[in-house]
Amino acid sequence: MSAAAAEHPWDGPPESQLEAADSVMERLPGYRVEIIGGVIAVTPPADGAHARPIKKLTRSFEDAGLDEGESEVYQGIGVWLPAGPGGFAIPDLSLVDADFEDHLMHNKCYDPAVFRLVLEVTSSNYQQDLRSKVTAYAEAKIPVYLIVDRKHGRLHVLTEPVAGDYTSHRIHAPGEQVVLPDSIGAEVKVDVSALLKAGEPRKAT
Repeated sequence: MSAAAAEHPWDGPPESQLEAADSVMERLPGYRVEIIGGVIAVTPPADGAHARPIKKLTRSFEDAGLDEGESEVYQGIGVWLPAGPGGFAIPDLSLVDADFEDHLMHNKCYDPAVFRLVLEVTSSNYQQDLRSKVTAYAEAKIPVYLIVDRKHGRLHVLTEPVAGDYTSHRIHAPGEQVVLPDSIGAEVKVDVSALLKAGEPRKAT
């Protein structure tokens, strides 16, 4: 992941960080642009290996009935981060309350209170997913943060956000069957081996 510097015309006031992020989005369509911990982060479009664990978890949530009724599952919606001016993130996958559109905040992002769970699948920016986003999502009080850690071959389940960190951080290895917290609204069991296998690049034949 790279940081984008804010640019502004010499004859006018400097851009705000949000304006700078919007400028980057305009220059790099298809890239994910976020402001995490006061830094503009730019992520290139994901490949298939990154997308497959997201697809697998989406199906698990749908099979559990979490994409209808009181909750819905989405990729690519923004969560407004309360810490610092203008912070926001775009998780790889989000489980949100069904009325989330009634809670639009700023910059097309939604109140973190409507997010039941967020998921990140690591890529070259794995340190951000494992560090700064842990702090950002905990400060936003998002109840459950899942990380499919392809770099180290494990699944992180973080719960109980308090004071910029999660007091429960469980790390699961291949071979484990993990039941996600009841707070998401239904029982969802995750096969760690299958999830990590889905995230492996396929060899060309």
